[in-house]
Amino acid sequence: MSQIKEDVLRFFRDGDALSRLIAYLLGTFVLILVLRILSQFSMVPIYSVVMPYFTLPADLSELLFKPWTLFSYMFVHEGFTHILFNLLYLYFAGQIFQSYLGADKLWSTFILGGLSGGLLYVLAYNLFPFFSDQLVLATNRGASAGVMAILISVAVIAPHFPVRLFFVLEVKMWQVAALLILLDLAYMPTGNQGGHIAHIGGALFGFVMARKWRDQRVYIGAFMDNWIEQLTDALKGRGRLKVAYSKKTKKAPARSAKAPNSQADQQRLDAILDKISKGGYESLSKEEKDFLFRMSDR
Repeated sequence: MSQIKEDVLRFFRDGDALSRLIAYLLGTFVLILVLRILSQFSMVPIYSVVMPYFTLPADLSELLFKPWTLFSYMFVHEGFTHILFNLLYLYFAGQIFQSYLGADKLWSTFILGGLSGGLLYVLAYNLFPFFSDQLVLATNRGASAGVMAILISVAVIAPHFPVRLFFVLEVKMWQVAALLILLDLAYMPTGNQGGHIAHIGGALFGFVMARKWRDQRVYIGAFMDNWIEQLTDALKGRGRLKVAYSKKTKKAPARSAKAPNSQADQQRLDAILDKISKGGYESLSKEEKDFLFRMSDR
């Protein structure tokens, strides 16, 4: 049993970004499921009391006292099909995302996409008269906005990436993204308006972020990357280690010696990404594909 516990802790601490994100989403879902079962069997309203502190309220007067829900709502799923489809989309798009943009940007894109979706949801419910009757009780939950940000950013960076729908029909990545956006717009009048609005918000962030990265090699989520890295280092207990080593001046020559190689790698990566945007992933040679995967692991 102790070995299993060790393996689980090591996975959460050292696993790759996509695997850890999926694990956290699944872990939260299991905790919520256990809470629902305990609440039902004990006939004590634990679930109904706790959940409003994690779901995102549309009412600004309530959100003012629970600002953390803009982040916590992304990890809350109550239905099995809800989390199942979110995880399938995340796994599919996340693997491609890590290959093209690197694993280090996955978490920040997910969080900022979810935050953008949540803010658009709150804004829409407070601006449009259609939602006035629902405003006080309306809440939002789910990772869909963050997943949409990842998927749309992939469609911008690698629009011609081949995708097999239902293992039969081969389409391009931009067509998959366009279909999902169209479905959100088509189903918005029929129900779950808040969820569809959040999807659009996440998609907008993914589009803007990817365009900025593709055209200028500027990642607008860099500040979030720094926060996540500091938090991860703190959880791993590496804070003191970094301070101790940063004081050693002998590290400076080694760092400067690697700079030309890093610059050359970046120039080659830029050229490969430009080639992908013009001719698609399949236009790359085997050597270029291997180089792309090596860079994504850094």
